[in-house]
Amino acid sequence: MEYLFIVMKKQIELNGKKIEYTLKISKRAKKMRLAVCCGGDLVVTISHRMKESVAEKFMAKKADWIIEKVAYFGQFKKAVSPKEDKKNYLEHRDEALELVEKRIEYLNKSLGYSFNKINIRNQKTRWGSCSCKGNLNFNYRVLFLPENVRDYIIVHELCHLKELNHSRRFWSLVKKVFPDYLNTKKELRKSGLLVS
Repeated sequence: MEYLFIVMKKQIELNGKKIEYTLKISKRAKKMRLAVCCGGDLVVTISHRMKESVAEKFMAKKADWIIEKVAYFGQFKKAVSPKEDKKNYLEHRDEALELVEKRIEYLNKSLGYSFNKINIRNQKTRWGSCSCKGNLNFNYRVLFLPENVRDYIIVHELCHLKELNHSRRFWSLVKKVFPDYLNTKKELRKSGLLVS
């Protein structure tokens, strides 16, 4: 079977600090992506056509951001074991689903978009996503976010039902429902997790 991605454990020195990371070489990836998971694990995803040296240069440019996020999320590694994390997910999943469903019903009034399913997941690198089948997926931790940040994530994914990209048309849709999305987007970036 032809591989879809290759995973390798790597190390790089950034600002005098050795940072371990997971390098994913993907045949589906169209661009490079950096993500810091809960627990402080850095994941770098690149296209199979891209050289590793290009990724390393990009990481060097983002050194301050990487070090900050790895340190911040690393403090939770010992506090939350995988078993405890799963327990928290199962404990709050239904509550998160109920909240997300109510906010979607409210926020989608002005959009009127149709969707398939709403899923609540225990995601490590994302706050939310929208599939090409019209499924809306959300991290159960949205339950604990400030209301404006949570609503931005929901609106972001709702607008992907119309534009499954990040084009100007997509951001225009977001702005119609969430005029202050730029400031909230900056606030969300501090978390290190993604919306896609």
